[in-house]
Amino acid sequence: MTNRERAMNILHYQPVDRFPAVHFGYWSELLEEWAEQGKISKELAASVGDGNEADRELDRLIGWDFNWYRVAGSRNGLFPAFEYKVLETLPDGTQRVQNNVGLIERVKPGVASIPSEDDYVLKDREAFETLYKPKMLYAPERVDVEYYKHFNENRPQDIPVGLHLGSLLGEIRNMVSVVGMSYLIYDEDEELFADIVDTYAEMQYQCAKRILETGAKFDFAHYWEDICFKNGPLIAPDLFDELCAKHYKKRNDLCHQYGIDIISLDCDGVTEKLLPTWFENGVNTMFPIEIGVWGDQFEAARNKFGKGMLGVGGMDKTAFRKDKAAVDEEIARMQRLAGLGGFIPCPDHRLMPGSKFELVQYYAEEIKKIRV
Repeated sequence: MTNRERAMNILHYQPVDRFPAVHFGYWSELLEEWAEQGKISKELAASVGDGNEADRELDRLIGWDFNWYRVAGSRNGLFPAFEYKVLETLPDGTQRVQNNVGLIERVKPGVASIPSEDDYVLKDREAFETLYKPKMLYAPERVDVEYYKHFNENRPQDIPVGLHLGSLLGEIRNMVSVVGMSYLIYDEDEELFADIVDTYAEMQYQCAKRILETGAKFDFAHYWEDICFKNGPLIAPDLFDELCAKHYKKRNDLCHQYGIDIISLDCDGVTEKLLPTWFENGVNTMFPIEIGVWGDQFEAARNKFGKGMLGVGGMDKTAFRKDKAAVDEEIARMQRLAGLGGFIPCPDHRLMPGSKFELVQYYAEEIKKIRV
């Protein structure tokens, strides 16, 4: 069987010869560590990107079958983006910058972490209408039609490939910060935030529609949201449903019309309270099912929603920083979850600095031995 057949069979409750060893990429700092340790070359470390030739070479060295995050899409963000510019350099070297989505951040050169949010541009109706709305509208230039006309003949045939559908709220949150989003939701202009969501969603729907109209075929479709944290959603679930449910349904119905029945969504944090909005409107696959400090979320979701709830992920990647016993514990847990059906083990996010090369190799080989 090909890895594409294995993955699609598992998610459709069909038999497979074995489970694929699947991953979701790496922090660049980890690749640099491995290069310094002599595990991989510096050239390879500098070249790895999701699904590219360097990524596949590293797969061969480690024993992975493939990187799950192999997706194609469109220019479905702000287009054109804002100019990235440094606004101020502080005495300690920290820079205040305006990034490509208009968020003003504090960035310290050489520090690999999420920048702190300092300010934002999208604060009122005027900023939306004049600065953002023109960048959120659909235009033919957003979709490379010629590329997708030849997509089926050029795409890998042995691994699953997805259509990236964009984001309904996560990317808007990136534009305004959590604080800014909270103010916009309760702004005096009660319709403003809904207008922002509706405008952005319609553009992304049109992008997906144009891609699918070319005849390009995909094994799954995928969203990125990141709208939760360790205590739950960053927005009230009822409001999230009111703003977003109709757009998920519209976009997912489009996918169903073109034969795509696996629709996944990447959201970190504790997602339990938003799962009903996603699942009831066509999102049926949790990925990468972050473990965090709260533990596994997949089994509870399966118990609540039944066999229609699928999963890719759920392996606590921090085990790779520990020892073989910790990895064995995760493999045993993956064996149990795989036994539920409709679940593919995968580290719960990009592998972090401190992950031990030999433990990753060991996991990749052992996960192939799962039998259900």
